[in-house]
Amino acid sequence: MTTVVTGVGVTCSIGSGVDDFEASLRRGCSGIVPDPWGSDGPPFGAVIDGFTLAGALEARSSLPRPLLDRAERAGRRAPRPVQVAIATALEAWQRAGLHDTPLDGERVAIVVAGNNLTTAYAEGQRASFARNPAYLPGRFALHVQDSDHVGTLSEVFSIRGEGFTVGGASASGNLAIIQAARLLELGVVDACLIVGALADLTAMEMQAFVNLGAMACRRPGMPCRPAPPFHQARRGFILGQGCASLVLESEASTVRRGARSWADVAGYAAGLDANRLANPSEAGEAAAMIRAIAHAGLEPHHIAYVNTHGSGSSLGDVTELAALRRGLGRWFEAPWLNAGVSSCTRTPNSTTRLIASAGSPARSPYTARSRSRYPTASASAASIQPSCSATREPG
Repeated sequence: MTTVVTGVGVTCSIGSGVDDFEASLRRGCSGIVPDPWGSDGPPFGAVIDGFTLAGALEARSSLPRPLLDRAERAGRRAPRPVQVAIATALEAWQRAGLHDTPLDGERVAIVVAGNNLTTAYAEGQRASFARNPAYLPGRFALHVQDSDHVGTLSEVFSIRGEGFTVGGASASGNLAIIQAARLLELGVVDACLIVGALADLTAMEMQAFVNLGAMACRRPGMPCRPAPPFHQARRGFILGQGCASLVLESEASTVRRGARSWADVAGYAAGLDANRLANPSEAGEAAAMIRAIAHAGLEPHHIAYVNTHGSGSSLGDVTELAALRRGLGRWFEAPWLNAGVSSCTRTPNSTTRLIASAGSPARSPYTARSRSRYPTASASAASIQPSCSATREPG
């Protein structure tokens, strides 16, 4: 059975909506700014600025009034990550045409990518709790659970099929797509709404990533602009805020509804490395690539684009390119990589590291404009660390 993408939505630092996001990419825009969380926070970041639920709903004013009313009612007092999820999912829902040709709510599922999504909201309630525990709102018990995203979205879109969250750190977005595709392949549902949720981190969580050596931190002689992944001067990832949504649907349902298909989910794979730490495994990454290509019935020479992890860490980038060399073999230099190298697209460095939704925004412009590949600003080949070069070595 063929699984297709019928709807796409994006909210991030360089765009509210797919069209805005695409236009920013074409212009070579970057959402990275200095000190977005103040002088005590990370030196660089990309934040969603100026977002309001009211404004997002106004942008979708052509949707049916009952749907917008449910969105306003369910999201009015919800934490910011839930509000952003509602707004982003509304775009995907509208692009899929599910407001015009709806499906039975029992035949639609929800998969939310990410975990620990509302920790900043929880931290923000601490002062009220400290003053008087009785002032803590009862709905806090619901909002601090990631399942609140699922419940809220189900209410907004009248979805009564399966719903759950998938947590896999920066792989959460990919895992959500895989689980949604499996639901469709099993015939459990006809469509699935996927949301790669905004992970709103606390200052303590940000500092932990710095202490781990994963996030770029302040240091003497620090440049005014951060280095992209695979660059000689890279010092870790740049934290960003973002949310993306996809509607996956069975091809049969798409035909019945007369809906447009933007892309197919041809194949996928996921695997663990039997390791609880963050150090990457070349063998494990290569094995996942090889299985995904095989699942799609393809060969390495068919791969034209690779959405790299691009963590910007000293070990992660080198390991990833080594895994690509192993997984693609002699075809390693053929695909476009969305990394900071010459003549390559670099979606992650335009929006930065999005944690839970990392896999999804990079797919959104390519899904919605699959015939319109275009490079964004990238690092020159001379600035790429030799061990990270995307050019195959002679012989």
